Amino acid sequence: MDETQILSALIADIYDAAIQPALRLPILEKTARFVEGCAASLFYKNASAKTGASFYCHGIPQSFQQSYFSQYIKLDPASTSQYFAIVDEPLSTVDFIEYDEFVATRFYQEWVEPQGLVDFVTCVLDKSAGGASMLGVFRHQRDGLADAEVRRKMRLLSPHMRRSMLIGRLMDAKTAEIATFADTFDGLQAGMFLVDKSGRIVHANRSGHQLLDARDAVSGSGGRLVSTGARSNATLQECFQAAAGGDAAIGLKGIAVPLTGRGGTRMLAHVLPLGSGLRQAATAAKAATAAVFVHNAELEMTAPPEIIARTFSLTPTELRIMLAIVEVGGVPEVASTLGIAESTVKTHLSRLFSKTGAARQADLVKIVAGYSNPLV
Repeated sequence: MDETQILSALIADIYDAAIQPALRLPILEKTARFVEGCAASLFYKNASAKTGASFYCHGIPQSFQQSYFSQYIKLDPASTSQYFAIVDEPLSTVDFIEYDEFVATRFYQEWVEPQGLVDFVTCVLDKSAGGASMLGVFRHQRDGLADAEVRRKMRLLSPHMRRSMLIGRLMDAKTAEIATFADTFDGLQAGMFLVDKSGRIVHANRSGHQLLDARDAVSGSGGRLVSTGARSNATLQECFQAAAGGDAAIGLKGIAVPLTGRGGTRMLAHVLPLGSGLRQAATAAKAATAAVFVHNAELEMTAPPEIIARTFSLTPTELRIMLAIVEVGGVPEVASTLGIAESTVKTHLSRLFSKTGAARQADLVKIVAGYSNPLV
């Protein structure tokens, strides 16, 4: 198969996983192959606490997975910086740290190199106040460092993986067996609508009927699902048309269509194509070509490290050094903990003083403390 066929089949599997989470592990294996890597993972990181967990992982031995989240996550140069990435924008190791510095770290020497790995490409899928959920692909020595082609392929997959996970979360997909698909829909807090390519409503759950009755963000004009905003409605109708063309046809449309509810409430609509695979088999109404989920948009809060980085225009490495100074101590301790030379720490420390106006390390501690949330 050519790339278009492979991509189309992979996207179909990704959307099937919204109703069948057990598919995510084989999807990661296919993702690693498509991006020309040796392993792939869906995981979460808390940027402030430098903790995390793996949701699904293919290709990394269990012992290395455990050691990463119990020990090496704090030494990984990307742990602080990955959180600041733009959603769906691929980043590799060189975006966080100079590669010659990276190979000198304890993290590389004790965790990366023993597995024969050389690089890791990530895309942020979802961000919250404390951390981020991510898709990552590992590169082996035989694969080499990530290049523009790798990033292009990650960029093709990331939006679909993100939407599938968001829809799966809305559906509480752990209990969404095919036989109870309709019952699962009716139990959702989010408004859910099955529509055809013209937007005609084939089925709506209880929450969906409540939204229609209230004309809150959406309405059922003439039996069709429409948005109360002209611009958002045009985008929504384009999504319905694209969904009728299959998984690949919908492309990047409908990942998150912003809607405005009563009193200016921000809402989102996610469109899931229903034209193939498990989704078609699970949908009793064969005329439906898409499932639409309408829900309140969660407030995306910014974590203190991100605020600090933006305020002082810090690079990822500078932020990493600043936080290490606060958490670990002086230059020798930071160098030992991060596995880099003391001269490297001193260079970044000098830049930190220049950017923040601090005169000594204690001043950096005060700056970080000033941005800390007292409610955490």
